[in-house]
Amino acid sequence: MSYLGPFVDRFEREFAHSLGTPHAVAMNSGTAALHVALLCAGVHAGDEVILPDLTFIAPANAATYCGAEAVFVDVTDDYWQLDIEKVERFLLDDCSLTEAGTVDRSTGRPVTAVVPVHILGHPVDMDPLLAIAAKWRLAVIEDATESLGSRYRGRTVGTLGGSACFSFNGNKIITSGGGGMLTTASKTVADRARYLSTQARNDAVEYVHEEVGYNYRLTNLQAAVGLAQLEQLPSHVERKRTIARRYEDGLSGIPGVLLPKEAPWAFSTFWLYTIRVGLDARRTSRELIGDLAVAGIEARPLWAPLHDQRPYRSARSFGIERSSILYAQAVSLPSSVDLTEDDHDRVVAAVRRSLCG
Repeated sequence: MSYLGPFVDRFEREFAHSLGTPHAVAMNSGTAALHVALLCAGVHAGDEVILPDLTFIAPANAATYCGAEAVFVDVTDDYWQLDIEKVERFLLDDCSLTEAGTVDRSTGRPVTAVVPVHILGHPVDMDPLLAIAAKWRLAVIEDATESLGSRYRGRTVGTLGGSACFSFNGNKIITSGGGGMLTTASKTVADRARYLSTQARNDAVEYVHEEVGYNYRLTNLQAAVGLAQLEQLPSHVERKRTIARRYEDGLSGIPGVLLPKEAPWAFSTFWLYTIRVGLDARRTSRELIGDLAVAGIEARPLWAPLHDQRPYRSARSFGIERSSILYAQAVSLPSSVDLTEDDHDRVVAAVRRSLCG
């Protein structure tokens, strides 16, 4: 089978070692890792899962694969991460803690998990979230698909919750041409994740299956690529941070433009360097993207807020104020580790031409 071979086992061991976590299970995508992590956390059909409103759609889809319902909570204005105060307010205002766990009073559904998504290379403020989750008996599954190499108060992102998920898609900080990883300190979770992701096969010889499983394992060939990329992780992180510093130096002082910040408790990889083009700027965010396209430079907007995505317009949401504003204003600039200084100077010059005239 394509997932059998020495490179998968070795990639799992070396990835876990690089993070400082006991267990890693290689998957064929970050979304697959999220789906399995939610299943391993005990998320069932009819449960609710708390998610940030501003993120790629994958964690919402993963909750839906489990038959669960997403509850979207706003993000912070400073670092654009899940707003922990609003998570707590949702639980205090709308939920009750019972002997069976947390229940959403408005829907009667159990609230079983929260998925902090460390977007754009910057970590979520995890300590208060972990304390809230412990009080309300919620599983915490980190979506670190964009933040491999980031740290929170000196601790590696992906080692803070009950489990965590990473992506090795082609645009991530390291890639296996596709793929993902589930990490956890729990052997029980790791064994369960490995079982579910290999079609829930119960016998190494006989084709016996006692549950519905998934064809989610990473291939041996992809794992070999991932191993080679993992060796480059420290240099890739440093390169991303260098690119961020150069952008900060080159784009500071443009009227109406806000540059991304790094929290004092955070070590960000600046996976995608993303600026805000405010209402008082000379051009809108979309006009800037268009100007850069004319100059042969690809820039992109952030994701549309999840509460406004067609599949989730009827989903529960709480405290939504900032996600739509950030979506309207944010522009992600070229951030590849292969970006040369000449490339970088050309991007900075094009942004300045558009926004400064």
